[in-house]
Amino acid sequence: MDNVVDQNVNQVVDSRNGEPAGRARDGFELPLLLFAGFRTIIDELHDRLAREGHPDARPAYGFALQAIGIDGVSASEIGRRLGVSKQAAGKTVDRLEALGYAERADDPRDARRKVVRLTPHGLDLLARSAAGFEEIRGRWAAALGERRLRELEDGLAQLTGSSGFRLDAAGWFTG
Repeated sequence: MDNVVDQNVNQVVDSRNGEPAGRARDGFELPLLLFAGFRTIIDELHDRLAREGHPDARPAYGFALQAIGIDGVSASEIGRRLGVSKQAAGKTVDRLEALGYAERADDPRDARRKVVRLTPHGLDLLARSAAGFEEIRGRWAAALGERRLRELEDGLAQLTGSSGFRLDAAGWFTG
């Protein structure tokens, strides 16, 4: 695969070349391993979603659908929640609307505003995503052991703080 690099992606500053197997990992490996785990889960989930009627779903859409939420919000609010410009949020909403995951409607509280809401198709995507994440987690627990996986999850929760997951991850990555 052209998009996979050698395990030693930081060879410019790697001072441990030639050390025996079992050595402590280099500091740069932790974020790469965390990202590789994330990517593995997301790729597997999206393969499943494609088979289950959502072939056009993309990882960024999950963030956007979560930003819309159950009650719906304005495109400006979606942009704020995702950490992207109003224009970028508008383009995302256009794409979600074209795919049938979201719709624009009059805001019942203010006739001058439009609100973006999830459609039944969007809700189905979120429900299938949740079920897929549970199935994948179950396989990881079977491979690692429930105790080890729970310790990993608890440790990551401890280190990342109680602020919860931020929806602006996609905007943060590219911004």
